[in-house]
Amino acid sequence: MSQFLGVFWALLAVLPAVSPEAVATEVTMDKLIAQLKRHEGVKHHVYKDSLGIETIGCGRNVSGSRRHTGIGLSDDEIDYMLQNDIVRTIKELSQEYPWFTDMEEGARKDGIINMHFNLGRVRFATFKNAIAHMEQGNHKKAATEFLESKWARQVKGRALEITDQISTNTYV
Repeated sequence: MSQFLGVFWALLAVLPAVSPEAVATEVTMDKLIAQLKRHEGVKHHVYKDSLGIETIGCGRNVSGSRRHTGIGLSDDEIDYMLQNDIVRTIKELSQEYPWFTDMEEGARKDGIINMHFNLGRVRFATFKNAIAHMEQGNHKKAATEFLESKWARQVKGRALEITDQISTNTYV
């Protein structure tokens, strides 16, 4: 809740000035949030509301259809979610792979984070040979293993960039 309020007040600061009476206090905001959650419901995945409109969270219309175009997500909301996803990815890598925790900060580590972010925990774990090479510190062989995969054929240029980072520890 405090994170939401922080984002709320930050967004409020950049909106056009409104009278103090129009701004909800923290107390009334908490009550309003509770009421809206009760009325709208809370969904953690996209769902279709009673009119068939794609919605998420607590009644947020994210539809891209012409008839019911929603507000989608702001750049700040996207950045907030992305930062949370990066933190989750780093935690997962750190818990699963001791070699990841021991890696120096930089392009190589970011390449692994990027790849794990893209693939997800389960699919990343299928790269057994590449992961073994990473554990041994043989980054060039790991990069080759990653590059010779279905994933690399699917994401094309992204794979070239990431495997180059893993191999050379430099950003492209």
